[in-house]
Amino acid sequence: MKVSVTFLILGLLILLLEANPGIKVKITQKALDYGNQFGIELLKQKLKEKIFEDWNGESTYAFFALNYTISKIKIENMEFPNTSLSLISGTGIKLLVENASAMALADWSVETWLFKDSGRGAVFISGISLTAIVKVSQNVFGHLKLSLDSCKGDIDDMDIKLNQSYRWLYTYSTTSVVTSLCSVLASNLCHQVNFVIQKINKNFNQYPVQVQIGHFAVIDYSLLNSSTILESSIDLDLKGTVYPVEETTEPPFKPTPFVLLNENNSMFYIGISEYFLQSASLAYFISGAFTISAEQEEMLSSYFKLTTDTLNSIIPTISHIYAKPLPVIMNIRIIDAPVISLHDNKSILVFSASMEVLAKMPNSTTESMFTLNITTRTHADLTIFDRRLLTTLCLNSFHISLAHSNVGLFEASLLDNFLSYILRTGIIPAANFQLKDGFPLPVLDTIFLMKPSIRIYEGFLLISTDVQSLR
Repeated sequence: MKVSVTFLILGLLILLLEANPGIKVKITQKALDYGNQFGIELLKQKLKEKIFEDWNGESTYAFFALNYTISKIKIENMEFPNTSLSLISGTGIKLLVENASAMALADWSVETWLFKDSGRGAVFISGISLTAIVKVSQNVFGHLKLSLDSCKGDIDDMDIKLNQSYRWLYTYSTTSVVTSLCSVLASNLCHQVNFVIQKINKNFNQYPVQVQIGHFAVIDYSLLNSSTILESSIDLDLKGTVYPVEETTEPPFKPTPFVLLNENNSMFYIGISEYFLQSASLAYFISGAFTISAEQEEMLSSYFKLTTDTLNSIIPTISHIYAKPLPVIMNIRIIDAPVISLHDNKSILVFSASMEVLAKMPNSTTESMFTLNITTRTHADLTIFDRRLLTTLCLNSFHISLAHSNVGLFEASLLDNFLSYILRTGIIPAANFQLKDGFPLPVLDTIFLMKPSIRIYEGFLLISTDVQSLR
């Protein structure tokens, strides 16, 4: 079943609790124009599925008292040549339908004091119009919520076609039958609009306000406050905070305000703040995503085939301490959450690490040789794939200093080439592996992003995209 992209796009999102949002979403009139066709298709489908209640009436003509029943009315076809969705500033969405028409089939039966008969006929309905105002708000759980604020449906006229031999019966009951059917069918239009809205709200409620990323973190996409309805867009503020998987303590920093550009060329804009990325960095750090296990340490050492002899040319005293070559193990530890900053056209990530280099003794114990402090500066390449923001780190520069040594003092910069190789071929790829799941965007699974683009500004990045329904 197709679902109105207009409203589904609204449900992309959801928020709670902070003065400033971590994520902003803008839905433009262009999105409403695209979604309008799907909303009308859904309304048409619901009307076609409905079998309306029976109508009973009585008409009097001369000395005839004619009792009639029209039953099993089922709409076979509908045409909506003029429909639109527009925004009412400060209120919500206006649905307008004009000059629609429909054809329905129905059973009929008549009874007079002279005879009774029945058959099947066609009902041609013209001049269908509908005006509905839908309010946009939020429920107590932080989901987006739609509600029908007002609705009025009208039907100008209809023509009931009976079998030719009974056509004369229609002339006795034209006014009462048509008036009754027009009134009931018009009221059912609003019932079906409300049904569609409740269906969409159900979809909203099924979309989680918290989304887990791999084994490390959870994103809170709850609605922060009521949406802002402007003449050209719907603006939504999402909490946009990332927490460690089993901890919901607020980060020690707050989101700073940011403003999306006044653009309406795309259907959909997502502004992701530096705060969101920084909370993700902290969540990953607390959850241990940047921890290198003993197995990984040995894997790195094996990959680089390090021995004490490897370091002799840089630190000559090692050969005096260890006469025979011994395997070397590197114990690498990120000592604080990486710091992320966004600037015009670039994103920078700086992390501080400690690397202890140990010799593995013949009895399988280890001896610490020296410890380095490392500050690494990387830039992040950002891409979007399958409704996820993917981050790939690339090394820019690093600085090392000697923190402690059991093999004598030496110039740490002598290890630059060695450490650069380790960072580029071991540590950075390991970090990218942990980030491979990316960050799921606040977009429903029924939406496909069309040619999304990313621009980076001071303090936030902006994703602009058109969308297409997958249903």
